Amino acid sequence: MFKKNLYIFLGLCLFSIMFSFAQSSKQKELENRRLELTREINKINELLDSNKSKQKSQITVIEDLNYKVSVRENLIKVTNQQANLLTREINNNQKEISANREELKVLKDNYASMIRKSYKNKNKSSRVMFLLSSSNFKQAYKRIQYLNQYADYQKKQGENIRTKTEALQKSNQELLKKKEAKNKLIAENKIAQKALEKERKEHESIMNVIKKDLNKYASQIKEKQREAKKIDRAIDKIIRDAIAKSNKSKSKAAASSKGFALTAEAKALAKDFLSNKGKLPWPVEKGIVKVRYGRQPSPIDRTVTINSNGVRISTEKNAKVRAVFAGEVMSVIKQKRSNPTVLIKHGNYITVYKNLGKLSVKQGDKVSTKQEIGEVFTNPATGETVLRFSVYKDNSTENPSSWIFKM
Repeated sequence: MFKKNLYIFLGLCLFSIMFSFAQSSKQKELENRRLELTREINKINELLDSNKSKQKSQITVIEDLNYKVSVRENLIKVTNQQANLLTREINNNQKEISANREELKVLKDNYASMIRKSYKNKNKSSRVMFLLSSSNFKQAYKRIQYLNQYADYQKKQGENIRTKTEALQKSNQELLKKKEAKNKLIAENKIAQKALEKERKEHESIMNVIKKDLNKYASQIKEKQREAKKIDRAIDKIIRDAIAKSNKSKSKAAASSKGFALTAEAKALAKDFLSNKGKLPWPVEKGIVKVRYGRQPSPIDRTVTINSNGVRISTEKNAKVRAVFAGEVMSVIKQKRSNPTVLIKHGNYITVYKNLGKLSVKQGDKVSTKQEIGEVFTNPATGETVLRFSVYKDNSTENPSSWIFKM
């Protein structure tokens, strides 16, 4: 029976430790996410403040607000999750404190009773009489052992009370800290809610203006899409031609392949590039992703779909563009009404950097990771500095967020 109870007690202790660790790990994860979102909002504000003097288009303002609202909503959501988790931790702490108090009370009562009994029998004559009243030597020896054990028990009870008291004090301190942390999160969330409300009103006001002349803005979006598709078609042709060229000397079956025929060196480079998936550096030192990869509705006209084969990164003026990995400049595209685009080949992977102003490389150049390849173009009218970045495997696009660290 004792063993069974012991196993139950140990099992409960283990569960309590594991639960506490899981709670702590989740809280740490949420806190890291909250800090990331806070930094992202600070980046947005910093970039927007640097271009306050420029007269931005309504489309740009709406894109900025959409992004800010999205990040702010995520921040509020994460902060709420943190506060809820802290509430659960506080409740568990209070239960633990109550249990500790009850146990401490029982210990103190038992110890007080034991002290009183000990006090009544503390005089030497009582101890001596207790021993002398033994019927034989064996009984006297056992009584000496009992007295020693009783003294040890008293000492252990005292230590037990001290340990429990310290644990109770520690629990109280942790509880106070958690309550302070929760109050701080609630206060921050109230500020975030006010900012979100203000941004939503601003968004609604601008959208009301846009809706009055929706056709004009929709045509602007479509014109931008046509320009983007023109560059994408040029990129697709360059990649297809390069694939065909790499397979030219191969067999007929290989020549019709959709992928690059790689040399041993190119295979090693591609393998190295793949092994760094999710760890590649950003193509600019500072920036925020305004438009993500994939099909998505236009922020102006929800009936218009944007098909983004990369990401749009808003950055600061004169921002340097960096190669995200070692490779070779496959091509530099220069078209009318469009800013230069650079393609860098990493085995059968290609990274694409669009909307460059100044160039620091040319076709055939070997580049290293984080090497400067140019500068992002800044629109003189709006002050916007946006890099369009894409990742290809052979002639298929991939989501850059899967490749770039914390994108």
